[in-house]
Amino acid sequence: MLTILADLTPASAVWLSVGGYAGLSVPVLLFPGARLADFDPRPAVRRAIESGRLDPALCAVANARYWAHEKTRQAALSAAVLLLLLTAPKGVTR
Repeated sequence: MLTILADLTPASAVWLSVGGYAGLSVPVLLFPGARLADFDPRPAVRRAIESGRLDPALCAVANARYWAHEKTRQAALSAAVLLLLLTAPKGVTR
């Protein structure tokens, strides 16, 4: 980090400080009168769920989670069986 700052010319140092000041002042200028409740998404999400607009999306998410769980379980079982088959001593069968 210091080697990057060591190569700065005075003009680029001024522009870097102006850009940093502008970037850091954005939250101060955008949210001076904002309350914490303005950033709480729960009421809007609750209204959207109760209206029924998100039912297809929620069903798709539930199905995807179930599918991912099942595929992960099948992959783990297959890996365990393959590991048992490959690491069994030669000539030993059960």
